[in-house]
Amino acid sequence: MRKDPIRDPIRSVIRQLEPSGITKVTALGLGNPDVLPLWFGETDLATPPFIRKAAIDALEDGKTFYTNARGILPLREAIRDFHKRTCGADIDVARITIPGAAMLAVVTALQMVCETGDNIVIVSPIWPNIFQAAKVVGAEPRLVRLDENWDTGKWTLDFDKLFDACDDRTRAMFICSPSNPTGWTLTAAEQKTILDFARERGIAIIADEVYGTLVYDCAPHAPSFLSIADDEDAVFAVNSFSKPWAMTGWRIGWLVHPRSVEPAAAAMAQCNNTGSTHFLQYGALAALSPEGDAFRGTLLERCRGGRDVVEEWIRGQNRVRWLRPEGAFYGFLQVDGLTDSLGFAQRMVTDDKVGMAPGWAFSLGDKRDDSYLRLCFAQDPAKLEQALGRLEGAIRKI
Repeated sequence: MRKDPIRDPIRSVIRQLEPSGITKVTALGLGNPDVLPLWFGETDLATPPFIRKAAIDALEDGKTFYTNARGILPLREAIRDFHKRTCGADIDVARITIPGAAMLAVVTALQMVCETGDNIVIVSPIWPNIFQAAKVVGAEPRLVRLDENWDTGKWTLDFDKLFDACDDRTRAMFICSPSNPTGWTLTAAEQKTILDFARERGIAIIADEVYGTLVYDCAPHAPSFLSIADDEDAVFAVNSFSKPWAMTGWRIGWLVHPRSVEPAAAAMAQCNNTGSTHFLQYGALAALSPEGDAFRGTLLERCRGGRDVVEEWIRGQNRVRWLRPEGAFYGFLQVDGLTDSLGFAQRMVTDDKVGMAPGWAFSLGDKRDDSYLRLCFAQDPAKLEQALGRLEGAIRKI
């Protein structure tokens, strides 16, 4: 007879993990051609042909072997050059590691700075994978929510609240700018204030800069911590090929880390993933070419047009409003009367055939976010207008 074990060999924090609210919605309609999917952070454009061809050519050339676990040198050099020409940051190639997907870069950064019992202060609303990953490494996620400033039409960060959330157990702050899901973007002066505080307190900064080039003020890049941090500052900047180059399914991102952790970064890349897929790295290399820069511009204009479509639709509504995003490609829509965003989003999939992410997913139970829905507007305008029409019909049922 099998006896109950003396203790559960599975960590309690793992037992308690659940799929995110986004996953709970997509499970009802992913792959259904009748559903208009705006739930994920991706455009409806396929990866450009020149990027796909570079990967195919590398595959045909036999690029199927192990590589340096931190990424092939030409790609790391191209990433260095990308940072220099977009945000003016001169990064030593030794600080660049390509572990696999950007989410793995986030986990790697968390593993480097957090131990069981530590906490990480996270600016929210935030993509749920972030606070889930903090739990996985044994850290307590502490969310500091942005404030809605409807008078100015912008999200704002209260620095007193941010800094007061930090204590002796705080090992890192996680900040996504431009933000997923709000589009809020830090200014350079605000970044300096945060960096000065982090230096004084010995706190690391994990900066999600995946949407850095998707900004609408005509700058080539949003303000970057890499532009003001020294080589040895505890700044970990996460980036990805997924968004600006329409490469979500490729799972290639990178991490810029302090120069002194290079040996550890190499060891961790070996342990976590043994590096990114060999031939796919050549597609990523093509993305960083002048042709790739041109595509980024094309995608940005598509996003700008999508933002305009959403804004025009909101003008015609009396129960929906938003704070116009400064960057990224999301609309975070507040719906008057909405109190159960998860249930509402699930019903929209089955009843109205449109997929959006529930605001509930982007916090740890903050009721203020439960009145929101997130949509990705990096879409064909006609498809976007059709989805918004279906959303309007669903709201009438509340």
